Amino acid sequence: MPKLKYEEIADSLRARIADGEFGSGDVLPSGRDLCEQWSVSRATVIKAMDVLRGDGLVAARQGQGFHVLATPLARPAGRRRADATRVTGGHPFRRLGKPVHETPPDRVARILDLAAGVSALRRDRLVLLDDGAPLSLVTAWFPADIAEACPKLTQAGPIAEGTTHYVARQTGRSPARGTDLTKVRLATSAEAEQLRRELPLAVAVVLHVAHDKDGRVLVAEEGVTPSDLWELTDNYPMSHG
Repeated sequence: MPKLKYEEIADSLRARIADGEFGSGDVLPSGRDLCEQWSVSRATVIKAMDVLRGDGLVAARQGQGFHVLATPLARPAGRRRADATRVTGGHPFRRLGKPVHETPPDRVARILDLAAGVSALRRDRLVLLDDGAPLSLVTAWFPADIAEACPKLTQAGPIAEGTTHYVARQTGRSPARGTDLTKVRLATSAEAEQLRRELPLAVAVVLHVAHDKDGRVLVAEEGVTPSDLWELTDNYPMSHG
């Protein structure tokens, strides 16, 4: 399905931000300029900006239009429904170390359909609460074909446009189906250290897997959250039966 005009505008601006044309704090082209450039109405431009705001990429500045945010947001693992924007449940975060190629745990290797000893690209992030305290430790695993097509995944810092948009732009493959598996266990000493907690520590572990329309895995990520910070609310209809 061809993209709508506002989606094209949002994608264009997102790519320009990702390529460094607009950096942190820079003001994006005005609504009038974008209307003229794309031959669209102001309502279409506003809708495009709403998309970028939902991505946590830009914010409105009084009297100055939209500027690029300094710190992109990230979400804990899971709950990536199609109608959820990046700022839905988004928090500040920081990368932990540099992405590395290593052999994933067996449960992840099976999901990625990797033979024994085959490596994947590992990226770690620590999602933070508003006061800077750790909320969730997330480890993302990317299969080799994704890592090879997306060289920015190996950079230490965040990807301004977000990894999902970046991977889709580089590969033409977008997430079409997600699977979340949640378990409860005790944290390891390394996890407790990153989360700044004492052992023993009960944690909720969400294993999120994103598949493209052909069922191929784009990423498998595991989020570890202290039990007192994790909750799930589910609203659903009920029958009399």
